[in-house]
Amino acid sequence: MLRIIIKYGSVSGLIVILTMILGHVLSSSEGFFAGAVFGYLVMLVALSMIFLGVKTYRDRELGGVIRFWPALAVGAGIAAVAGVAYVVAWEAYLVMTDYAFASEYTAGLIEEKRAAGLSEEALAAEVERLRAFEQQYLNPLFRIPVTFTEIFPVGLIIALISAGVLRNPEVLPAQQPA
Repeated sequence: MLRIIIKYGSVSGLIVILTMILGHVLSSSEGFFAGAVFGYLVMLVALSMIFLGVKTYRDRELGGVIRFWPALAVGAGIAAVAGVAYVVAWEAYLVMTDYAFASEYTAGLIEEKRAAGLSEEALAAEVERLRAFEQQYLNPLFRIPVTFTEIFPVGLIIALISAGVLRNPEVLPAQQPA
């Protein structure tokens, strides 16, 4: 089981990482490839490895039958490995960019708030809140869990769906050798 979790989790993490790099290289900071919608679509595609990993475990290790909880455990394990890979890649990106993300992100949000025509008082309150976030984000004990929770809940939802679907041995049954 552990081998399947590591294998499929690593593939899932690698898909997310390579797509992040490709999206960063191919687009500007405001293009589709830099947006949240694209990011979550990539996560959904990459985390489809959870379904494949649970099915592989069910078919190869358990003879085509799996209960809900063991299936969920395999799926959550794959999601956790993918999440760790995502965090490691993000931390490497931050090191390579001298941790500029937080300041660039907050500067962009402040500019959006200013363009929205907030009053000086409201803008000052937003700036203060965003600067506090910027300082928090520099702390790895804050940043790493936040980064992990960007991907892991999506994986957990896919693990729940996979466990619910694949506990039925009639769904995509294992191929019998000829």
